[in-house]
Amino acid sequence: MGVLQSTMISALPGSPAAALLAREDQSRREGSGIQIEQLPGCWMLQQTWTRSGDPPAPGTATLLRWLQASLTLSHGDQGLSIVNQVCLAGFRLRFSGQAQLKGSRPLLMFSFTSLELSWSDQVLLQRSLPSPEPQRLPFFALIELNEQQGTLTARGRGGGLAQWSRKTPEA
Repeated sequence: MGVLQSTMISALPGSPAAALLAREDQSRREGSGIQIEQLPGCWMLQQTWTRSGDPPAPGTATLLRWLQASLTLSHGDQGLSIVNQVCLAGFRLRFSGQAQLKGSRPLLMFSFTSLELSWSDQVLLQRSLPSPEPQRLPFFALIELNEQQGTLTARGRGGGLAQWSRKTPEA
């Protein structure tokens, strides 16, 4: 059985982390140029890093990929619809809601309005979620969307960094 390999970054000068943190600084100053039209699609989580750009606990990225952690964005009535989900052995935990793109960096502000647990396409639990206060909305500060590599990199409200790969539609 093959071993999953992933690129880990650290904050050492000359490392991929240094390049990522430099892109983030540039994005803060000049904006990332990411437009709402570029975001729709299914984004599979590939890698996460701590606030400082160090790798998370060993196995974290592998576990999240194994759980098929994903972020799906689509055009909705009020901006974007957002779905964040993980899957395990036929079970799916899904958070759904609305998102908006704000500012020049930009920030992807979102609010989940429902939680759903299903197994084999049968809904086992569905709950409405309370709306957070406007000043406490979760967000992703979008750093870079690399169309050639199909990756999206962002920093979350909690300070961690994440990188997703766009899932290509199956033929």
